[in-house]
Amino acid sequence: MAVYRQDADLEFLQECENDDLDVLVSYLTKGKDGELRFNEELTAKETYKKNHPNHKAYWQDIAAELQTWGGNTFANLARGDEGPLYKDVLVDVAKKMKVNFNPASPVELIEMNLLMKVLTDSLEKMTPEQLKEIVETTGLKTTNFTPQAVVAALQIAVRKTGFWAMNKLALIVANAVAKMVLGRGLMIATNAAITQTVARTCAIFTGPIGWAITGLWTLVD
Repeated sequence: MAVYRQDADLEFLQECENDDLDVLVSYLTKGKDGELRFNEELTAKETYKKNHPNHKAYWQDIAAELQTWGGNTFANLARGDEGPLYKDVLVDVAKKMKVNFNPASPVELIEMNLLMKVLTDSLEKMTPEQLKEIVETTGLKTTNFTPQAVVAALQIAVRKTGFWAMNKLALIVANAVAKMVLGRGLMIATNAAITQTVARTCAIFTGPIGWAITGLWTLVD
């Protein structure tokens, strides 16, 4: 049974709202068909049975499931049912996605580079019409609707607005992935402008992002 391994990069889970954690629990325990994953352990734990859907009450078990989900089964057994640290999984994913990054960088920077790689790969699969719609709905500053120009505009937006731009882009990606994996979008309780942007662009991104993150499933294998 998965045991939580102390991880500073997962401590934020205890501050999340139940609606946010519900999405993560769904990812970890269910497939798109709504059936339980054959190798999940979370729903068998007493903390889950006692507290669900109050996910905050058992966030450490959620973190443990996430850690072991991102680790090799035999390696987990060797660690005493503990999974790898979040950064180790993140670095593995970044390598498999061929992200340009420094493993010694902070987690936040590696995450940003990974997000930009997913977006870049997605944009390269879009038509000029889709790229134009992305530019218009996200307010990017470019009149050149090529993948290279849109990526450059994204990078400039991130440098200029920092958290705002990355948060908006992360929500778009997360919502698209949720639709692909869970068959439903996220419950986004945040700034109205971000919510509107996510809603208008998710349909464009869902397919291309699905293709772009196919490499991530190799970690599960």
